This record gives sequence, structure tokens and C-alpha cells, in this order.
Amino acid sequence: MAQAQEKVSFVERLKQIGQVFSFTAKQDKWFVPLLVAAVLIPVALTVLVVLLTGGYIWIPVGLMVTLLAAVIVLNLRSNTAMMNVAEGQAGAAAQLVENMRGDWRVRPAASSTTSFDMVHVVIGRPGVILLAEGNPQRVRGLLGQEKKRLSKVIGNAPLYDFVVGTEEGQLSVRKLRSTLMRLPRNLTGKDVNALDKRLGALMARPQMPKGAIPKNMRPAKGAFRQQRQR
Repeated sequence: MAQAQEKVSFVERLKQIGQVFSFTAKQDKWFVPLLVAAVLIPVALTVLVVLLTGGYIWIPVGLMVTLLAAVIVLNLRSNTAMMNVAEGQAGAAAQLVENMRGDWRVRPAASSTTSFDMVHVVIGRPGVILLAEGNPQRVRGLLGQEKKRLSKVIGNAPLYDFVVGTEEGQLSVRKLRSTLMRLPRNLTGKDVNALDKRLGALMARPQMPKGAIPKNMRPAKGAFRQQRQR
């Protein structure tokens, strides 16, 4: 279920900005030079205007422009850096949708295999959205199984599916957010709540990953025999 957004204090907000700044600087070698340019250019222009006109009213204007330029550079370069890191990582699609603005109910890896193929189920105003990650041939089978399972409870709600990846015919992680935002708003808030409850009841019992069970997860020899003897 969607959780109410908690209020973030000014200090916490500064810490978050610092973390984003540090992360982006490590991932993007052009970030710091561009940020410095975004700060120095408006400051230099402001100083020049003040010296030529003698109007100190331009100082607060210049500070606002400088702050705005710095925020724009930070936002654009941090998003690019996050996409570069997320691309190709298992579960990245679900994490990106969870951080999107709006009412998006995400159930990561609702269906999965031991080979890290997975299908995430997303519920939102467009309807039900399936996001598949992993081997293109295997995830197609997972998508088909998940569609069949969900068709029992979603009724007339629209169902969309995407295979997230970098190959031809797949949806790039970089375009995931914009693609979902462009989908039509087919459901009301009440419809989303009702659909979320039905799917929650269906998925209350987790599925075991399909495929061979790893050796470290297998029960010890004789375990089943001991249980039958009790």
C-alpha cells in the first residue's frame, strides 16, 4: 500500500543533497566543472551589471539565478548518473518506479526464477503494469504466467507489460519513467485501492522461484524422513 510521505526536516534535506552531490561527483567527471560554471557565470554577470548600473537590486536576482542554475545542473547530472548505475542491475526497474512521484504501488519480483529473471507488478492510475527483467526468452514465459494469474482478479483493468533492457524491442531504464507517465489514466483513486487489495490477497502467499534450488538452500539429507517419523 502507498505510504504517506513523511515530512523531511531542513537538516535532513541538506544531508540528502550532500549525498546526491557526493554520488554524482564520483560517477560523473563533468559534474563538478559544470556546477562550477553554473555558479561562476551568473555571479560574474551579476557583478558586472552592478558595477555598470550601480543598482544593488540585481544582487538578490543574481543569487536566485545562481541557485537555480546549480539546482538544474545537479538534477540533470544526478539523474544521468543514477541511470548509468541502474542500467543492467537486477531490480532497478522496480526501484525506479518506487521513487516516482504519484500513486504507484510496486510489488518487486512478484514472479522470479533462481537465474534472477523477475517480473515486477505495478498498480497505478493507468492500470496494472508488468515490468520484466532478465533473459528475454525466459522472462516472456514469466510474463505469460503472471498475466494468466492476474487475469483472475483484475477484471476490466488495463494490463500493460514491458521487458526492461538494452536490446532491440526492450524498454530502456532511461525511458521507463517517461513511458509510464505517458500512459493514460484509466482508473480513479478508488479503483486503484480496490485493485491493490485484490492483488494483495492474491499475492499474500509468496511464490517459490522457478528453477533449480541452490545447494545452500536445499534441506539436509534425511530432513523429510525425520519429519515423517514425528
